[in-house]
Amino acid sequence: MAAEIVNPRSDSTTEEPFDAAFALHRGGKMAIQATVPVRDRDDLSLAYTPGVAKVCSAIAENPELVHDYTWKPNVVAVVTDGTAVLGLGDIGPEASLPVMEGKAILFKQFGGVDAVPIALATTDVDEIVETVVRLAPSFGGVNLEDISAPRCFEIEKRLQEELDIPVFHDDQHGTAVVTLAALRNASVLTGRSLGQLRAVISGSGAAGVAIAKILIEAGIGDVAVCDRKGIVSADREDLTDIKREVAGFTNKAGLVGPMEAALKGADVFIGVSGGTVPEPAVASMAEGAFIFAMANPNPEIHPDIAHKYAAVVATGRSDFPNQINNVLAFPGIFAGALQVRASRITEGMKLAAAEALAAVVADELSADCVIPSPFDERVAPAVTAAVAAAARAEGVARR
Repeated sequence: MAAEIVNPRSDSTTEEPFDAAFALHRGGKMAIQATVPVRDRDDLSLAYTPGVAKVCSAIAENPELVHDYTWKPNVVAVVTDGTAVLGLGDIGPEASLPVMEGKAILFKQFGGVDAVPIALATTDVDEIVETVVRLAPSFGGVNLEDISAPRCFEIEKRLQEELDIPVFHDDQHGTAVVTLAALRNASVLTGRSLGQLRAVISGSGAAGVAIAKILIEAGIGDVAVCDRKGIVSADREDLTDIKREVAGFTNKAGLVGPMEAALKGADVFIGVSGGTVPEPAVASMAEGAFIFAMANPNPEIHPDIAHKYAAVVATGRSDFPNQINNVLAFPGIFAGALQVRASRITEGMKLAAAEALAAVVADELSADCVIPSPFDERVAPAVTAAVAAAARAEGVARR
């Protein structure tokens, strides 16, 4: 029997074949739920007036009590402007809401963290920063989501400077943490160290830049970042400020030209850009290479081709082994940061998250298992504990 759904191209309803995605999303995917009962007059007088006035007055006298008597310490704002949503691009704030709701339920499911979707009707950097700063008193952390580059870099940087709560752009750092974890295990599996590897990153957007930074921080031998015009190198005169920064800390080999030139003899390919890499370029990589082709739904190098030349293959898809999925990182990272009331998320906390994630399957390594499943119940507790410990070690924890 056909199900009545709303046609996304029309204001009317229409009969269409049953669609499981529409059925699941009807009415949204989340709701607010009370944690205390309001059954009678006594409950009401405690939950609301007059009892609530005592708590408000106490917080007014000692603002730190907000962490004990409100939801703030376990709630994250998931903030977007809808300009870089999944593989859909700039679709606007309303159309981004299903993704933000999805992010929120993943926070709860995998990290025990409450999250609130906030889609902003502006793409102006100043307005986004000002809005989030004004909203911040209600939240323990801010997860920036699906904001296009290069604006996402400035927005994150400014919010980190203005707020004393964790601000984390997951498209950048979640992807980077999971990529590093998988790369660590692939290296162990094949008897190499990160310092022996040369990587090529296809994509100089949010994820590509963050991956390059964390790989350098982790001690990789060398990494070259490529955009549509080829290798991001200091000799190019068309670089943006961000790409100029990237050129300054990558490509120690001084490679120039198209991405194919960088791939010759490379040990690692990391794709976060889409498009297709020609098979001859893949064949030119070093023996026993690692190929992490993470574009969705079509990897830059299809696994059937990648397996011809690589020792380890990973994608962003759930229907192939070794899925590089941000859900392995962000719930535990925020849970750990909130647990110790961290003022920010440091590079050390991200590295700790990657190491903990890699360690979950350290005794189970194989070519098809260099990263845990998102449903592995060991993941979130391991990442949470590692991030909390790193926050304390780096002096950004407040409890």
